[in-house]
Amino acid sequence: MNIMRKIFSSVVTLAVALAMVACGGNSNKVGRESQELSGAGATFPLPFYNVVFEQFGQVNGDQVAYGGIGSGGGVRNLRDKIVDFAGSDAFLSDKEMDEMAPVVHVPTCMGAVVLAYNLDGVNELKLSGDIIADIFAGKIKMWNDERLAVLNPDVELPSEAIIPVYRSDGSGTTFVFTDYLTKVSPMWASEYGAGKSVNFPSGQAAKGNPGVAGVIKQTKNTIGYVGSEYAFAQKIPYAHIENRRGEFVLPSSETISAAASGEIPTDTRCSITNSDAVGAYPISTFTWMIIYKEQNYSDRTKEQAEATLDLLKYILSDEAQHITSEVHYAPLPAKAKELSMENLKSVTYDGIAILQ
Repeated sequence: MNIMRKIFSSVVTLAVALAMVACGGNSNKVGRESQELSGAGATFPLPFYNVVFEQFGQVNGDQVAYGGIGSGGGVRNLRDKIVDFAGSDAFLSDKEMDEMAPVVHVPTCMGAVVLAYNLDGVNELKLSGDIIADIFAGKIKMWNDERLAVLNPDVELPSEAIIPVYRSDGSGTTFVFTDYLTKVSPMWASEYGAGKSVNFPSGQAAKGNPGVAGVIKQTKNTIGYVGSEYAFAQKIPYAHIENRRGEFVLPSSETISAAASGEIPTDTRCSITNSDAVGAYPISTFTWMIIYKEQNYSDRTKEQAEATLDLLKYILSDEAQHITSEVHYAPLPAKAKELSMENLKSVTYDGIAILQ
């Protein structure tokens, strides 16, 4: 079944569910009251979440509202205890973990940050990590710079100024991108570092992955970092990126999965950028949903807590993971799913484990 048919089926099912509620039916398919969950955060996985939340509503009867406000905003909302979960492409640092009640990170899928560009007549572009860093640091200013020309000998690069496009909001996508740059460029590591917000020296800012993709689509001579699905949806070309093995790679389910072939820590907080695996796309990442270990906060009911865990279990299921590649992401490796299910067993309501 393709995605459009899935979405159509979900819409029909939702209409039926609403009709049942209007007639007094409000129990879901797992024997409790249907719940309305709310989350906020990363725009990077939003195309996947749009589909999987609809599917979850069909399977479980619970409804999920999600605001794509950026990873930084999602974490702030969770810290303020006004959402059931936060979406983030950046795992919380030890310092951030110390500043809030204990949380659990649950990876939901894998994806790629691409370097999308808008250049007349250029349909294929190769970039290396050091060149990307120097472009966003303002050290390479022209598209026909000699270093770019050497990497792309068969491409007629224009004599035009490069316009970098970056995120204006606190963003996990920015964290993933700058985490990669710190690994491939000593200059970037010393002058800018990695973070959800970075002081880019030049270029144009835009809000969210949709905003960055929109600016690139509409503006000649731009280049920006964006989730691969947004570049695909806008039909914007993106570059082959050189990995640690000297291979120039485009993102795909296979090349993203290759980046996660290493060890995954028990809490799943790990970076997979600049992987040394054969065929790995070098700016790959997990994206996470983050929840509190103790679910009794802000007058939440036990049923809300149960629904939150049901959502996460569904996202980890084979059915939901199968959707990832259909919307240009990659499924989680088996180890990540196994660790996440174990971590969910530590989640409690009034100190009692929810999953028995």
